[in-house]
Amino acid sequence: MAIKKVALLTAGGLAPCLSTAVGRLIERYTEVSPETEIIAYIGGYKGLLQGNSITINDEIRKNAAILYKHGGSPIGNSRVKLTNVKDCENRGLVQAGENPLEVAANQLVKDGVEVLHTIGGDDTNTTAADLAAYLAENDYKLIVVGLPKTIDNDVFPIQQSLGAWTAAEEGANYFANVVAEHNANPRMLIIHEVMGRNCGWLTAYTAKEYHENLEELDFLPNIGLSKERKDVHAIFIPEMEIDIAAEAKRLSQVMDEIDNVNIFISEGAGVESIIKEMEAAGEDVPRDAFGHVKLDAVNPGAWFGKQFAKLLGAEKVLIQKSGYFARAAASNEADLKLIKECCDKAVESAQAGIGGVVGHDDDQNFELRAIEFPRIAGGKPFDIDTPWFGELLADIGQAKGNKVEVAH
Repeated sequence: MAIKKVALLTAGGLAPCLSTAVGRLIERYTEVSPETEIIAYIGGYKGLLQGNSITINDEIRKNAAILYKHGGSPIGNSRVKLTNVKDCENRGLVQAGENPLEVAANQLVKDGVEVLHTIGGDDTNTTAADLAAYLAENDYKLIVVGLPKTIDNDVFPIQQSLGAWTAAEEGANYFANVVAEHNANPRMLIIHEVMGRNCGWLTAYTAKEYHENLEELDFLPNIGLSKERKDVHAIFIPEMEIDIAAEAKRLSQVMDEIDNVNIFISEGAGVESIIKEMEAAGEDVPRDAFGHVKLDAVNPGAWFGKQFAKLLGAEKVLIQKSGYFARAAASNEADLKLIKECCDKAVESAQAGIGGVVGHDDDQNFELRAIEFPRIAGGKPFDIDTPWFGELLADIGQAKGNKVEVAH
């Protein structure tokens, strides 16, 4: 169908795909439907509720490819759940008694938007699903077409979310410098905390990238520059049961032999234990508008560092988080290709009047399509039986624990 006007918004945390996706959507509409007007809401759903948008003019259209070279989101993000009425009221995004879904729908109608493209993770797209359902139930002639952004790579039923490959590559690059601290102090313990609330994919893939990068380097063991000291020694993720006693024994031997230990952990690993400790101490557990525990406040890396420092007899502990470094990067080549494919399908779906979240569908032979909103959910676990992960654990000498069922 001929589309007169579309709107774009990005929401949630950053990922190395937002700027690229905005650029490619603008480019693709300009290629196949230059008469379609494009606007962008500033600051995600907050901008939609407040009617704060910009028009994508001819200059932006001609230079949209510049966005491929940058991280972040040029149009800004926010964390807003349209069904959390109280939070929207408290933040001044709607007036008391207003329904945020209705306010958003009416703003889209007021702006003459026929298609809304949302670029975000599971929270963004479940909010998009709520909005799409509201639009359909109330006979608004609008469709929502989402794109799956999350470095956690944990969206059901999408094979690969946008930006995750880049985040893993950048996390590996980050640790390549941090690991030099292993010889800054005797018996050094380095904890590399990687983003991933319920899914360990990013931690595992970051460790894989880093471990493989070491194979490309030369070393001089006779002077202390060895691959063994720079390598990953343990990987802890939410989906894998960890035998703390057995790991402490194994890693103590590593510490005794090479004088340092490097551990990669998911930020969501061990959170349940930390929450229990906080609640037992009468402390409040901070949560966001979606009800998620604020991981930066509970600080899993510090908790793991404290536990293993005692068990390994570490003289010094260094805890480093690569999340903000990794998630703000520009897309790498693999992600750029995936993002372009998904954006082009998003425009095609919009023109066909088909709403949903665009991705390779796990349940339909990995076909690239607009996946129905009711099937979209977060918390997709990483499969620890994936061959490359088993090979990685074998390389670093870690036993593969039993699977842990991660709630979603």
